[in-house]
Amino acid sequence: MADNEYTARPATRVAGIGPTIFATITAEAVRTGAANLGQGFPDEDGPAEMLERAAAEITGGNNQYGPGPGLPVLRQAVAADRARRLNHHVTADEVIVTVGATEGIAASILGLVDPGREVVVLEPT
Repeated sequence: MADNEYTARPATRVAGIGPTIFATITAEAVRTGAANLGQGFPDEDGPAEMLERAAAEITGGNNQYGPGPGLPVLRQAVAADRARRLNHHVTADEVIVTVGATEGIAASILGLVDPGREVVVLEPT
């Protein structure tokens, strides 16, 4: 193989990581025609009011990436919800919004755990 030829392969630190449980369950549901209870695939588009609001926001100019940690108003709402429901008091600056749990866990580990360190993982994971 020439030095300039590209081969797709994962970085060493993730080479042993297989597909997520969501990818596995989704593939199995598709293969067997089963209902996919492992992921939130809706059976319908959702309420008309929500779709109209989303369309208005997009056509009204609210169509760009939000800030990395999430919109301040959402982070404030999350902090208030944690205080109200769990009596866990954090500020909006301590809240980060991610696209999903997988992204949040990956970002947390990559941001907080140095290579070579050990992490205790409780079952079920």
